[in-house]
Amino acid sequence: MDKLPPLHDRYTIAATITKFEDTFAVVTTTDGQTVRWPIKELPDDCAIGSQVRLVLTTTQSDEEERKRLAKTILNEILKPTGQHKV
Repeated sequence: MDKLPPLHDRYTIAATITKFEDTFAVVTTTDGQTVRWPIKELPDDCAIGSQVRLVLTTTQSDEEERKRLAKTILNEILKPTGQHKV
């Protein structure tokens, strides 16, 4: 099975929501860069000070991650019956 860490652990930048301006949240990365992110595209529980991760994916890497997640879920479901792996 693939030994790489999950996609969300590989292509990310840690950041903090530092303020809200109009319809955007200002997200500041750990190295001080800022990104304006539409508030309507934030998770509902975000607030000033929330720690977030910015994730960059391609269509292909996104599909690979979905397949990997599906295999993980299936393996977890089959786990009690023994050595089955998809």
